Amino acid sequence: MTSVALAFSGGLDTTVCVSLLKEEYGYDDVVGVTVDVGQPESEFEEAKATAEAHGLDIHVVDAKDEFADLCFDSVRANATYQGYPLGTALARPVIANAILDVAKEEGCDALAHGCTGKGNDQLRFEVIWRASDLDVVAPVREMGLTREWEKQYAEEKGLPVQAGNDGVWSIDTNLWSRSIEGGQLEDPSYIPPEDIYEWTETPQGETGTVEIAFENGYPVAVDGEEMEPADLIEHLNEVAGAYGVGRTDMMEDRMLGLKVRENYEHPAATTLLTAHEGLEQLVLTKEERDFKEQIDQQWANKGYQGLVDAPFVKALEGFIDETQTRVTGTVTVKFDGGRTRPVARESDYAVYSEEAASFNTKTVGGITQEDATGVAKYHGFQSRLANAAVAKATKDKPELATDGGDEKAETDE
Repeated sequence: MTSVALAFSGGLDTTVCVSLLKEEYGYDDVVGVTVDVGQPESEFEEAKATAEAHGLDIHVVDAKDEFADLCFDSVRANATYQGYPLGTALARPVIANAILDVAKEEGCDALAHGCTGKGNDQLRFEVIWRASDLDVVAPVREMGLTREWEKQYAEEKGLPVQAGNDGVWSIDTNLWSRSIEGGQLEDPSYIPPEDIYEWTETPQGETGTVEIAFENGYPVAVDGEEMEPADLIEHLNEVAGAYGVGRTDMMEDRMLGLKVRENYEHPAATTLLTAHEGLEQLVLTKEERDFKEQIDQQWANKGYQGLVDAPFVKALEGFIDETQTRVTGTVTVKFDGGRTRPVARESDYAVYSEEAASFNTKTVGGITQEDATGVAKYHGFQSRLANAAVAKATKDKPELATDGGDEKAETDE
């Protein structure tokens, strides 16, 4: 008897995969695995309803806290990809590892997902799974299925499944972000209706503030109230979302080279990333900030690829860990017109002296304004020399012969 562990969400793709794995691939048993990374309760109810229609027993694995911890790691790395916070990308390795664990416990022969051959998720799942000795099966990709075919197939089988918003959009939700794609959104000229959004209100004129506390780069409290990571994220999703914070409508470059239109909601992520970067501005030196931008970008790229466990990422985190020992303090951010920005920062590790920066202070640590005169004289000295040398060389260089030179050439002939 052969069995396969299927990443099962109850959505359209994974639902049709249950039957296809038996009918087309010949597996005797399909083990459904649903991993909780912060989806709404309605998605678990949908998964259970579809599983029941299939006669499928599903394993529900709680990985919410593990995922929240990874999200906070991404905050320390200021991780965004082409301008938006990583959500789906970070969730996939967590989900893949949880499914692999169940597959081993159940003695499965293979692992399966419902990803298409055009997206990123197939790579994020399989980079985890292909390190095992289990087979990897991808029915949607291998059979070249379209969503229209899947909808018709589900209807013929009597499966109670939708593709988000009555089948119009493809939606993926987790603790950190909510993505909306497909349907008319695939047309870059199409203006999305407001009803694609659930986490964020339409931005209005109202403003508000929250104070975020950090310890070693990790968010630990909101407005003085300490919270566990998952609770803190859910709280800020609600608070910041009410001000319309955290919407992204973008053309995203996927790993396979395709450019796609994506819409995201990520109010808590936007708020925490903004606050964290605001605190780093206060406590890190210029050299640290400049170099950390490169480190952060590399971390984000690997996170987007689903390679958060790569040796390279561990090496990057060595630098990040060292810098975050001083990223402790509070940041007040303001919500205004769907945006958020830091408006106050405080830390015992501030690389800042109000006395030194003030225009009203004459001498600080034995240094006076007049001492800057020598610096000003040397500033740009080499550039001035270079420009002067070019000017002199150009001035002294003989002009090229004109018509007279041509006439001389003819006489010589």
